[in-house]
Amino acid sequence: MSIIKKAAFIGVLAVFLATWIKPLWPLEQTLHSSLTVVGLAALWWVDRRWRLGNGAFAAICGFIAIHCIAARWLYSNVPYDAWLQATLGWSPDAAFGWERNHFDRLIHFLYGVCFTPALTQLTRHAWPALRIGQAFTLAVMLIMCSSLAYEWFEWGIALLLSPDAAEAYNGQQGDMWDAHADMLLATLGSLLVWPLARRIATR
Repeated sequence: MSIIKKAAFIGVLAVFLATWIKPLWPLEQTLHSSLTVVGLAALWWVDRRWRLGNGAFAAICGFIAIHCIAARWLYSNVPYDAWLQATLGWSPDAAFGWERNHFDRLIHFLYGVCFTPALTQLTRHAWPALRIGQAFTLAVMLIMCSSLAYEWFEWGIALLLSPDAAEAYNGQQGDMWDAHADMLLATLGSLLVWPLARRIATR
């Protein structure tokens, strides 16, 4: 494993541990963090077997680190507006007229952005004859399918919890189109990676 990958992996572990200092909602954070543990283990295993590029590996680590922050505040309670007001004197909620917390939207968008490079590389490992456009198309389809499967997973979890706990976990915030918007943003994030993927492939 390269120095860049080691630094990225250690960095995301540090963020994970820091978000568990005096947790605000331990049970709900545990549910979200279970995916973090699975994701880190899967990333380590995949990279040892197929050797992802440094950028693709670091992008996934960056996504998991942001997910850890979101998990601490259960997505819906991440105080990004207060943080931006304190640092930049600017409120996105006031600027755009937002009435809900949109940090969960950012996470789904970044899922598409951060995982597509690695998925493109893995499809080309699996099928070396694929052209970059074909591999990228499969990667986008994987993002779309996994986003759908995750929404099903969230729905299944919600059925097992009390209404209040289900709302806290899902972070729907009263939006009946929440799942649809999340899947769309993941897809858009994935599609936006195409110029970068094409540029890397032509080098």
